[in-house]
Amino acid sequence: MEVTWYGHSCFRLTERGMASVVTDPYDHQTTGYQALKLRSDIVSVSHDAADHHFLSAVKGKYRLINGPGEYEIGGVFITAVPTDGYGKRADEKRNILYVFDYNGVTVAHLGNLQRVLSQTEIEALGNVNVALVPVGGGEGLNAATAAEVVSLLEPGIVVPMHYGLPASKIKLASVDKFLKEMGVGALEPQPSLKISKSLIPNEARVILLSYERS
Repeated sequence: MEVTWYGHSCFRLTERGMASVVTDPYDHQTTGYQALKLRSDIVSVSHDAADHHFLSAVKGKYRLINGPGEYEIGGVFITAVPTDGYGKRADEKRNILYVFDYNGVTVAHLGNLQRVLSQTEIEALGNVNVALVPVGGGEGLNAATAAEVVSLLEPGIVVPMHYGLPASKIKLASVDKFLKEMGVGALEPQPSLKISKSLIPNEARVILLSYERS
C-alpha cells in the first residue's frame, strides 16, 4: 500500500483493488497549504475544525467516517476509537483515532491527540504497523509526548504530521524537536511511503514524508 502526505494531518492511503482513504482534509485558507483537489472512496475526520474537517476539498462520492465504531468499506477494515472521556480532564476536546487495515498492514492516524494514550485506548487500537503522529504541539502532541506515545504503541514505522513548515500559517514547532526526542538525525523526506507486511521493521523507524501538492 502507499501513504502520501498533503500537509498538516491530511494523508491519502491507497492500495490496488481496495478503497482509498483521505484523512482530515483541510481548508487551505486556514492552513496556508495549497488547496486540496483529492478524490477518495472514504474520508475520515478526527474532529470538527476547518483544518481537519473541510469536506469540500475532496471531490466525488465518498463514505464519511467521523465517529467511533468498526467499519468495512471496499476491503478496508477500520477501527475508530474516541479519546475524549478517557482522560482526566472533563473538558477534553473530541478526537477520533483511526486504524486502517489494508490486508494486514495497519495504519493508525492519531488526529489531534493531546495526551498520552490510556491502556484502554491502546488495546482498542490493536497492533499498529504505521503510526501517523502529531508532533508539533498547538492542539496536538508536542515532541516529547509524541515520543512517549510512540513507545507505547510500538509501531514499525512512525510518520510525523501536524508540525510547522514554511508553507503553513498555523504556528507549530518544527519536526526537528521530535526527531531529537526519537534519537534520530536529519532525514531526507520521501514523496510517499510504500509498505507491505514484509517491509515492516521490528523496531520503530521514523520516516519523513514531503508535503505533496494535490
